[in-house]
Amino acid sequence: MNKAMAEPLKNLLHPGVVTEIADRLSQCAPGFDRDRFAASAGDGLEALELMQRSLKIRDALLETLPADFPAAATAIDAALPSGTAPGLSGWALLPVSQFVAARGLGDFALSLSLLRRLTRHFTAEFAIRPFIHADQDRALAAIRGWVADDDPHVRRLASEGTRPRLPWAMRLPQLVRDPQPILPILTALLDDPEDYVRRSVANSLNDIGKDHPDLVADFVARHIAGAPPPRLRLLRHASRTLLKQGHRGVLANFGFAPPSGIGTRLSLATTAVRFGDSLVFGLTVENSHRSKQQVMIDYAVHHRKANGGTSPKVFKWTVATLEPGASLRLEKRHSIRPITTRRYYAGTHRLVVLVNGEAVCEADFELDMA
Repeated sequence: MNKAMAEPLKNLLHPGVVTEIADRLSQCAPGFDRDRFAASAGDGLEALELMQRSLKIRDALLETLPADFPAAATAIDAALPSGTAPGLSGWALLPVSQFVAARGLGDFALSLSLLRRLTRHFTAEFAIRPFIHADQDRALAAIRGWVADDDPHVRRLASEGTRPRLPWAMRLPQLVRDPQPILPILTALLDDPEDYVRRSVANSLNDIGKDHPDLVADFVARHIAGAPPPRLRLLRHASRTLLKQGHRGVLANFGFAPPSGIGTRLSLATTAVRFGDSLVFGLTVENSHRSKQQVMIDYAVHHRKANGGTSPKVFKWTVATLEPGASLRLEKRHSIRPITTRRYYAGTHRLVVLVNGEAVCEADFELDMA
């Protein structure tokens, strides 16, 4: 049975959204030129990708909303949902929030207050970043107050909007260099009642670990003792990249010591794999140590590159506790099929098994692209 193709992401911003924005703002902004906005925002819109569409609509807002930012902010606020009354929400607010970021940098307090209200109806994580970049101390002083907000969307904005390497968004180089200023925000949200917020905290810590692995290892060590299950899951998710990389401090945080007395036997079902099929392999793990051991078993595929070298990609496998003398038998099918994030090349590839971050056995296989 064929699956229907997914709707292109760009279609989240379509001519109907332009009409919705035009209708709402024409009711809330005296003198707003609805027709001029609709014509400018809609001209060539469907030829653009998602973020280009959003910026085009933002530019139309810059042309037609009042040049006086407080007046424009009042109109936007009035266009938001209120109680049971409908208003602008969802993807229609992406270009609106970008308007605030472009026009409102000269009025920090009003802009941040507006984005705090707006994020309840669509995330303002992209729009908040120009304010952090322009005046980090001033922006973070306001954002730190959001961690106690009753609305989980506002609390999440405090963690997601301050992520040093937020995908699709401008990078925050000052926080990439020194993330210490946002650690109090993340600490305050560690035990947030909403998983939606906790996952954002974990993703921010994972971002930080790409540049400051020891800092994240120390952060996790300070907050893991006696952690309730939701916080423990958060800390593990925050450590996912460093666990894959075998960072010794992070492994120790979760009870994974360097493997001692661990024996492994790796077997491949075949040493040649046709592109589109799967690499099938088995692994036996034995504990000959006198003490039980917790083992995290991963594997890395060293993909062949165009220049003949290889590039490793680590994949999670399983976690187990082995009693003295116990053994574990595992089997895996690793698909080698077309994906958008990798180009495959024919030739020798290498499979490496990792136990608690250390390579313990390996085998080569040939990839046939014919």
